[in-house]
Amino acid sequence: MRIIIDAFGGDNAPLEVIKGSIKAKSDFDAEICLVGDKDKIKKCAVENSLDITSLEIRHADGIIDICEEPTEIIKSKADCSMAVGLKMLADGEGDVFVSAGSTGALVVGATFIVKRIKGIKRAALATILPTKADPVMLLDAGANSDCRPEMLVQFALMGSIYMNKIMSVENPKVMLANIGEESSKGRELEMETYKLLETAPLNFCGNVEARDIPNGVSDVVVTDGYTGNMLLKLYEGLGKFFSGALKEMLLDDLKSKIAALLLLKKVKQFRKKMDYSEYGGAPLLGTAKPVIKAHGSSNAKAFYNAIRQAYKFTEEDVIGEVSESLAKMKK
Repeated sequence: MRIIIDAFGGDNAPLEVIKGSIKAKSDFDAEICLVGDKDKIKKCAVENSLDITSLEIRHADGIIDICEEPTEIIKSKADCSMAVGLKMLADGEGDVFVSAGSTGALVVGATFIVKRIKGIKRAALATILPTKADPVMLLDAGANSDCRPEMLVQFALMGSIYMNKIMSVENPKVMLANIGEESSKGRELEMETYKLLETAPLNFCGNVEARDIPNGVSDVVVTDGYTGNMLLKLYEGLGKFFSGALKEMLLDDLKSKIAALLLLKKVKQFRKKMDYSEYGGAPLLGTAKPVIKAHGSSNAKAFYNAIRQAYKFTEEDVIGEVSESLAKMKK
């Protein structure tokens, strides 16, 4: 297996990307190819005493910034590290692509360079979120602001397969994000999607309200990209808020610090559960070849886990499973 990595995607590139890649190379039976400015990658490695002799490097000029129009990846930025990596994947020079760069550019690039699975109308960004019970997959988390009911059904199908193959969830429970549990609630999008999901070959368990998602009532939560991104950002914000508030509370005075020592193990477990870096990246489900979006602020640990996820995603042939299930659903 050959894993292609955008060395200049994300806030902490290329240093954290290199560090995460070195560890992944030592742990996984795969070739790892960093894409980006070769001289800068080598200089960064030397300055930080990192041995990159086990990694391949494919030179690419420049990056695409998050402030630039996503469509520039197929126009003026066609030679940037992300675009070159996606072209390598499309041309069969690798098995999976990982980037922490611009989400918009990655979606556009993957759609027009790598292409979609035949029959899939839109690729969806699928994010794993922690809950009181087991993690839940939220999709679409921001790739498509406007969706049609049949698109959400395809998202549900892909999310269900992913949770089964990658997260080892038997018969994943799929639910539709809505403002109420009744099938008559929501916009026309939700009401029509509900009808389609009822007859789809899935373990559809009805609507779920936002307040119930953290309780782990579902394995897959489906919605349009606009709503999904709002849910994701609120989730991330609340996670930071609770983590900060807990730290402030436990370090407030001497008694609190003593209590903190007694609760240290539990606190560490809580922080680990809320840490996005533990879950790696978000797969862009629906592309013809595996594409993984790592968090923009990923450190070495997060990149390592994104690569681990990319490895398993490819090894389990999730895309093949999606293609087969889509064909069955059409019949």
